[in-house]
Amino acid sequence: MYWRLDQTVDTRAGPVAAGTAGDGEALVLAHGWPWSSYSWHRVIPALAQRYRVYWYDMPGYGRSGKSAGQRTSLDVQGEVFAEMLAHWKLDRPTVVAHDFGGATTLRAHLLHGCDYRRYVLMNVVALRPWGSDFFDHVRHHGDAFAGLPPHIHAAVVRAYIGGAIVTPIDAEDQEALAAPWLSQEGRGSFYRQFAQADERYTAEVEALYPDIRCPVQIVWGADDPWIPLARGQALHAMIPRAGFEVLAGVGHLPQLEAPDRVVQVIG
Repeated sequence: MYWRLDQTVDTRAGPVAAGTAGDGEALVLAHGWPWSSYSWHRVIPALAQRYRVYWYDMPGYGRSGKSAGQRTSLDVQGEVFAEMLAHWKLDRPTVVAHDFGGATTLRAHLLHGCDYRRYVLMNVVALRPWGSDFFDHVRHHGDAFAGLPPHIHAAVVRAYIGGAIVTPIDAEDQEALAAPWLSQEGRGSFYRQFAQADERYTAEVEALYPDIRCPVQIVWGADDPWIPLARGQALHAMIPRAGFEVLAGVGHLPQLEAPDRVVQVIG
């Protein structure tokens, strides 16, 4: 299996689990919420035939550190992404970002001076408003949800993850996406992500999108139930030189719902 987390990197937000595979030009994968680098595991083998691929679990996610009081909001994630590029000594990698990985890498590029060779934005959080009605409800009532019995919390996590998917994925993959959030520390971190969500972290960079300094390809699952296609089209209008590709019949997780098509788009 190409996907593995055999590195630990100390960052300002705590220890981060990371991995690499392949040879060639550098390509960095940035996952989103509530995912982890595991979400890329079906595209990594093909990408590693052409690229040196880098990935990590964001602080508070997957197998990275999760601690009470930990700040893992998008401002911090943008800084940590810049730290990871510096740790790997990458000057101008290709970057592929999904969901909150979009806002994370946009902040790293536009606010923290990280340069990219190419940039693929896939079903990304980049424009306000963001978050579903459920997301907003949990953000305002996190303490009540954090007190749910473990079996009810597990049902909430699995239902939430399932709500992103249009094309069925393997049950093993769906369970692996949920697993990091089901431990005691994972449960606390899950609800902290809701509590720390703040649209000002995209507001700070939205006006800068025309200033992106590299070729951009926007990719969108046409049937995304979380971030509608219209949001991708609006983002494209703000980055007029970007390419734009729609994946028919795909929801919010193209890398698991249609991995071969995602590899083809990345090239």
